[in-house]
Amino acid sequence: MPEKILVIDDDPLLLTLIQQSLERDNYTIRTAQNGNEGLDLMEKIKPDLIILDIMMPGVSGWELCEVIRRTSMVPIIMLTARGSHNDIVRGLQSGADDYLVKPFHQAELLARVSAVLRRVRANPIASTEPLSFGGGELVIDPGDHKVMRNSEEIELTPTEFNLLLFMADRPGRILSTEVIFDNVWSYDTEANVESVKWYVWRLRKKIESNPSKPKYIITERGIGYRF
Repeated sequence: MPEKILVIDDDPLLLTLIQQSLERDNYTIRTAQNGNEGLDLMEKIKPDLIILDIMMPGVSGWELCEVIRRTSMVPIIMLTARGSHNDIVRGLQSGADDYLVKPFHQAELLARVSAVLRRVRANPIASTEPLSFGGGELVIDPGDHKVMRNSEEIELTPTEFNLLLFMADRPGRILSTEVIFDNVWSYDTEANVESVKWYVWRLRKKIESNPSKPKYIITERGIGYRF
């Protein structure tokens, strides 16, 4: 069954171009030109992926991403016209899984879509049994795609989940940001180090009792991270 993608952008020409490009790759595409319409469609069709423009009238893409994240962990690719560091960081902080800077080549769009959906489907770790840390304080279940802290389930985006699993399956090993990126993201981007940094920051906020003094995801300065 073709995967469903919801594209939300106020530019009708760009919507048409994205729709035509993705439909040629056998995806099922639905489009919306504002946030409210996008939220309605999301509830109706339950998309496998959302492509979301940042700069829209009324509710911005950042705000819409935060609203979506309150109820759904569907992967999100954000589109930005400016491509500034602050825009990218804000998108990742809002809960986006990836971003594309306009103008972009259609081949790049297809590659990003394929990579994000592949991350959702793939399991980047060797273990299939639940992983337990801190005397059972943190439990990661690869089979059910669940993470529990103190017996309460933590909601993670697909990318956050795969990143946590990749590190947790290699306890004690120092993993460079490049190694993490190559295994979890598996495609080229100029901001790979920053992406890993911000996803680690987000994970710490969710799994650590004191994110400023983490006991699970430890920074190895100048190299990367150790779980």
